[in-house]
Amino acid sequence: MTTNPNLAALSEAGISVWLDDISRERLENGNLADLVENRSLVGVTSNPTIFSKAVAKGGAYDEQIKELARRGVSVEEAVRSITTYDIRWACDVLRGVFDGDGGTDGRVSLEVDPRLAHDTLTTIAEAKALWWAVDRPNLMIKIPATKEGLPAITAALAAGISVNVTLIFSLDRYREVMDAFIAGIESAKAAGVDVSRIQSVASFFVSRVDTEIGKRLDAIGTDEAEALQGKAAIANARLAYELYEEVFSSPRWAALAASGARPQRPLWASTSVKDPDYRDVMYVEQLIAPNCVNTMPEPTLEAFADHGEVEADTVRPGYDDARRVMERLAEIGVDYDDATRVLEEEGVDKFAVSWNELLAEVESKLEANRG
Repeated sequence: MTTNPNLAALSEAGISVWLDDISRERLENGNLADLVENRSLVGVTSNPTIFSKAVAKGGAYDEQIKELARRGVSVEEAVRSITTYDIRWACDVLRGVFDGDGGTDGRVSLEVDPRLAHDTLTTIAEAKALWWAVDRPNLMIKIPATKEGLPAITAALAAGISVNVTLIFSLDRYREVMDAFIAGIESAKAAGVDVSRIQSVASFFVSRVDTEIGKRLDAIGTDEAEALQGKAAIANARLAYELYEEVFSSPRWAALAASGARPQRPLWASTSVKDPDYRDVMYVEQLIAPNCVNTMPEPTLEAFADHGEVEADTVRPGYDDARRVMERLAEIGVDYDDATRVLEEEGVDKFAVSWNELLAEVESKLEANRG
């Protein structure tokens, strides 16, 4: 196989291609290494739902779970052993990318326990523990962008930990995330940490916005509401990129950049299309701009490899149109603030449910081996 031209062109246009998936099977059979070699892949993200599905499927984790059962470990310790093992392995697969581009990409993300989303101090402790446990420079710790998560993000960065901020839906919260990031880098610099080694991304969720606002447009039921279907998520993301450009061209940031600090890149998350009426790669094609990440599940990645089209910049020329979309949504009665609040709450809850499912699956397998 050779590098796919569509994905190579996407990379050339400024998008770092990351995979939104990980499993022991993918690591063992060499699939992840193949994607790095042939699909321009330069990063990996994980979440509790991904791990829950991976552990429930097949027998790739059976031998490790047998050993954990023999040691009599708790289910919490077993889950951490399983997940950190996969993340450490993935970091090693991506290490060549990390070394080759000076540490911008080649990153692998591991999320703190999502049940801690509203517990600042324990999130900080968890982030430090995971950073120590994986012990790879190309790791990123995922912390949710809840109100309580913001100070945890700052504290983790101040300690020199690279952070993937997850579950961002609203523009106001995104600005708060960037403020938390800059505060963390300022604290790290003041403490003598080499800020050039700290990398961060801000995971701005896309397709879920269209799903939630789409339900509200259906309830309104007018022709104008129907005409706005499928437009909110891309408009929201484009305006987020405009904020990114504003914040990272400020004098406050310039002072840190002069010390070697790297900006927190926007990451487009939730980029698989949920509505079959939409083009399956729309959340990739319409969000191309410099210095971004797009993390895709493998079906979306392969769809883009097959028929994705690349334009140099599909974000910045759309700023005015994006503002018009958001204005029209407000005019017909869509409450943006309420929609994004619901999305954040649901996002936290869904990952907590997946984490509990992962715990239950591992507990069941531990008990079977203990028996």
